[in-house]
Amino acid sequence: MKRVNVLYDGLQYSIGQADVEALKAEIEAAHVEGRPRWVTLNLGEGRPQPAEVLMGPGIPVAIVPIPPDD
Repeated sequence: MKRVNVLYDGLQYSIGQADVEALKAEIEAAHVEGRPRWVTLNLGEGRPQPAEVLMGPGIPVAIVPIPPDD
């Protein structure tokens, strides 16, 4: 996977060379445990800036896998 875009609170974050299933498992674990957890994502393009976002129950999030260019 080239990267994964994460839509969270109206902003687009990304993770380069991410494992989609691992990211989904991390978010799902927060829901199953019933408590939030911090996940490190990148904000911005070109020179991304690390950002900590809170994932957990009741917090909407979308994951968009971006395949590599062929």
